[in-house]
Amino acid sequence: MSNKSSKKLGLWMLTALVAGNMIGSGVFLLPASLASIGSISLFSWVLTAIGAFALAIVFARMSLVIPKSGGPYAYAQAGFGDFIGFQTAYNYWIAIWVGNAAIAIAMVGYLAVFFPTFHNPVIGCWVAIIAIWLLTIVNIIGVRSAGLMALVTTILKLVPILLIGIFGWWYFHPEYLTNSFNISHHSNFSAVSYAATLTLWAFIGVESATVPAGNVDNPRRNIPLATLLGTLIAAVAYIASSTAIMGMIPADVLAQSTSPFAAAAAIIFGHWGSWLIAAGAAISCFGCLNGWVLLQGQVPMAAADDKLFPQIFAKRNRAGVPAWGLIITAILITALLFFTISPNLIKQFEIIILIAALTSLIPYLYTAIASIITMRQNPKITKSDIFQIIVALIAGLYAFWAMFGSGKEIIFYGSMLVFLSVPLYGWVIWQKEGAL
Repeated sequence: MSNKSSKKLGLWMLTALVAGNMIGSGVFLLPASLASIGSISLFSWVLTAIGAFALAIVFARMSLVIPKSGGPYAYAQAGFGDFIGFQTAYNYWIAIWVGNAAIAIAMVGYLAVFFPTFHNPVIGCWVAIIAIWLLTIVNIIGVRSAGLMALVTTILKLVPILLIGIFGWWYFHPEYLTNSFNISHHSNFSAVSYAATLTLWAFIGVESATVPAGNVDNPRRNIPLATLLGTLIAAVAYIASSTAIMGMIPADVLAQSTSPFAAAAAIIFGHWGSWLIAAGAAISCFGCLNGWVLLQGQVPMAAADDKLFPQIFAKRNRAGVPAWGLIITAILITALLFFTISPNLIKQFEIIILIAALTSLIPYLYTAIASIITMRQNPKITKSDIFQIIVALIAGLYAFWAMFGSGKEIIFYGSMLVFLSVPLYGWVIWQKEGAL
């Protein structure tokens, strides 16, 4: 292996980046949320996994058709042109760094099990900020160091999840599932749809391998393979552990649990099991945060390379990393964390996080349709192309359905955020053409 390729992301680091970015803090809380709906929500996991695999196939194909950094931005720009490309980069970048603030706060919450002083809002805020800057430094050193961190933390975070998914079957009670099939007081379709909206958040990050394409070793092989493998690992971990927990704990008890994995671990391993899960959750958040910090520099860098983002985001250091982009984004996260210290801003912050999730879905929808548009370049449509078109349509419809399920208020605020990209795009083009 050459020195140049040794500094890039290999298959397993890339697979860990995909799985690690999907398996964050949410999985440790989802079983309790789904328990209030009933065991019918297990079908939602399956439907969401199918939608995620459709998206994974779309991203895998687009990584071959458009082999450049930027992921969703690069694909939307190729399919729709500069404006939609800019809008995608803008929305995706905001979704990443706002989401990173939330992940950092969740990590501090799990660490508070071991360090109770972290419950203090000011101390907890500073711990979150230190984590952000620590991982920013790791990513500035180089993408391979970030990839190694992703590999190690993904393995560590999977241990407690898979322990529940494997050993939980020895404590499984089938009647817990059959007696609470649908307790949502709504139709089966409504229950599945609502649960699918919840389970969707667990698969955000399916595109992770495509974003740092320029820093991947053998990208034509490794990006598609890592995308599919990472999605498969996450899907198996989610479905196995959620099913086991729902069969271990009665639905009415599970729905009230603030730490369902810890409750399940206590049944299997005793009191120390909850400590194991708390450690696993903290590591999960840390690893997830590491992966998203990597991406928060790569997306604006790709857009800046095309002169569709401020040029400071395109500047690389000796390791080929957009250091200034990472630093600027870390400053924004720091500011957001400071703003969320006050309890009065908690509700506003929750809304911002939901908007961040919505703005993640817009690039998914654009990428799915862009995949179909790029096929017009083919002189003749083959059976493989027809398959890809069907998959892209499924992925696009799934992304649209998930956005619809976000609720009126979130769609309103998300729409305002999208419309704000219009004047910002005008300013970027004004600068690009040298008018300023």
